[in-house]
Amino acid sequence: MKKVLFITYYWPPSGKASLHWPLKMIKYLPQFGWQPVVLTVDEDTFSSKDESLLNQIDPNLKVYKSKTFEPFNLYKKFIGKKKDEQLIASETISTTNKSLTHRISIWIRMNLFIPDARIGWYFSGVKTGREILGKEKIDAIVTIGPPHSVHLIGLTLAKKNHKSFFPVFIDPWVDIVYYRNFKRSKITLAIDNYLEKKVIEKSTASIFVTETMKSDYVKRYPAAEKKSFVLYWGYNEEDFENLETTQKQNEETILHAGNIFDFQNIPAFWKRIRTEIDHGRKLKLKFIGTVSPVIKQSIKEAGLSDYTEYVSLLPYRQMLQELMKASYLLVCATEPRHVPGKLFEYLRTGKPIIAFGNNNKEVKKILEETNAGMMFGYDEDGGKIFESSIQFFTDLKKVKHFDRKNITKSLSKILSFKY
Repeated sequence: MKKVLFITYYWPPSGKASLHWPLKMIKYLPQFGWQPVVLTVDEDTFSSKDESLLNQIDPNLKVYKSKTFEPFNLYKKFIGKKKDEQLIASETISTTNKSLTHRISIWIRMNLFIPDARIGWYFSGVKTGREILGKEKIDAIVTIGPPHSVHLIGLTLAKKNHKSFFPVFIDPWVDIVYYRNFKRSKITLAIDNYLEKKVIEKSTASIFVTETMKSDYVKRYPAAEKKSFVLYWGYNEEDFENLETTQKQNEETILHAGNIFDFQNIPAFWKRIRTEIDHGRKLKLKFIGTVSPVIKQSIKEAGLSDYTEYVSLLPYRQMLQELMKASYLLVCATEPRHVPGKLFEYLRTGKPIIAFGNNNKEVKKILEETNAGMMFGYDEDGGKIFESSIQFFTDLKKVKHFDRKNITKSLSKILSFKY
């Protein structure tokens, strides 16, 4: 059986949503002729923990860990947080926090950490990676980004050891959406662009999780045209076994799972919910995960404080259970080249999906093809979903094409790709 080294910053017990894709690829790859080996950090101190994910790791899987410099520990001290206090992702890049310490930390993050704040893992990651390659007969290397600094570790190891190299882009690199409200110096951008181009052009093949992201990269880097593939984020069918679907009678819950940031605020929708409540509809908002200060304030201003519940991140299966109990599922697809990972889990529930985003044609297409919900622009109030929800009967047969076992089979074929 051939061996593939997965290099991923996030690994259980980290509760980071972006680890679910590699976790399931690693689980199913042996069924398709590939034995995974994992390289990750010894501890991710930024993300919330989900101990339940440890149960999904095969005890025979070889997992190597190496130390990393974690700048967020210094960030905590800088802004006055205690060492054991949890950082909230939406707050670290908030545009409403005008304090000097916050503005300085943002500038440092955007301009001194290239390509990202996890670059401190590079030297340790390369060192441990070389040790792995000396012990294991590795045939291919797969890196998962973001953080995109992980791709630099993979590229270095692949070049010096003549291995096939497959970077996976879950999000864009240089112009990822949360950079849009912050200034990066010309020097920073020049270095970052150089690194991105180098990874794309030196890779055996690049893997993207959306068609639009692939098209954008091919447009910028024509050399990638014949060696780029799309593997959707997907969901895991097995995770939905034996979940309850009981809802509270006479109450409709609109649920958002994951992080929601300042730039994803939808004030017109919050006002529309208030209008529906005033007309007798028993609606409730529920957030599982982190919610930015701007959005909390906007919800308060819309008069929805008494109709809104904020829940911290839950263990993964418990989160899926909450999705199954909701009446509507809310997603903000801000980045036109990105399909939010949670969308596929939303699709599998069969519940009507309310999506907001400008020019995200791919999300709109998926919703229409599966008859799962509606897409609105950020300036719309989304009211049509309440008038039309009875029309949505999700085509689960089409949704099941996104099962990660099917996606893993496609990945196994890509790993044998030669350019």
